[in-house]
Amino acid sequence: MKTVSEFVGKFMAVIILIIAVIALFVPKTSLWIDTSWINYLLMVVMFGMGLTLKPSDFAVVFKHPKDIIIGCLSQFTIMPLLAFGLGKMFGLETGLLAGVILVGTCPGGTSSNVITYLSRGDVALSVGMTGVNTLLAPILTPAITYLLLKTSVHVDVLSMFLSIVKVVIVPIVLGFVINHFFGKYTSKASEALPLISVAAIALIVASVVSHNAQKILETGAVVFAVVVLHNVLGYLAGFLLGILLKLPLSKRKALSVEVGMQNSGLATSLAGTAFPDLSMATVPGAIFSVWHNISGAVLAGVLRRFNDDIAEMT
Repeated sequence: MKTVSEFVGKFMAVIILIIAVIALFVPKTSLWIDTSWINYLLMVVMFGMGLTLKPSDFAVVFKHPKDIIIGCLSQFTIMPLLAFGLGKMFGLETGLLAGVILVGTCPGGTSSNVITYLSRGDVALSVGMTGVNTLLAPILTPAITYLLLKTSVHVDVLSMFLSIVKVVIVPIVLGFVINHFFGKYTSKASEALPLISVAAIALIVASVVSHNAQKILETGAVVFAVVVLHNVLGYLAGFLLGILLKLPLSKRKALSVEVGMQNSGLATSLAGTAFPDLSMATVPGAIFSVWHNISGAVLAGVLRRFNDDIAEMT
């Protein structure tokens, strides 16, 4: 099980890409995965994240509060503003614009911690930023989404708040508590977590892509361009901000990854809750889920080549 889980975790980007392509061009293969399952699948992923957390993971919040504040402000300003700007620049219709902005206002996902590790970045800082941003998401995600979309579409702020608490906060807290009191058992189960998480994410992607295959094919080029730019510009903005603030290289890497990688599964889930009449709102999150795993793997390879000597030149 451990070997299989490690293999799946290592080749997650390729697996998700293959499943997405099959769901897009042969949607009948995945239509059996009902979209109502998305929330439950995301809860499984969040519960798995909670099982990996320990009190020591949050020590960075108290040891380096300035870094956490930088990460939080960056997360909830750079990506939402990029999403809004790109959406308007490309003239996205209301549903797609709402979906792109939802991706931008969501916190970073668990993938950011893995990519930071592979990039030889500050993993403790990455975990701390992901944790704090996730805890703030029930308030900030609905609030920022409302501010950016209030003139375009009705935003059900209360539904978004309750959905984030139910789908994200409760499973993470439950996983954290179980890990704290039953650590010797969860440490054994954690070997299977990558396999379970990838399976859940793959099902989410397959469900959304297959049920929106025709719409994705009709608007694919534009949406894909926006998603790629949103993600890549997020990486770049995070790294440049780290340079501007004269952060150590390891922290620049963590900030770059944390800003650029989003919990797009949450964005897809929220799209159905907050915008039930805008079916296209789920599409950007689905595409982002596939793309940021691919780009994250590439980014990790690039950032691993950065060393302190190079950092000094910047």
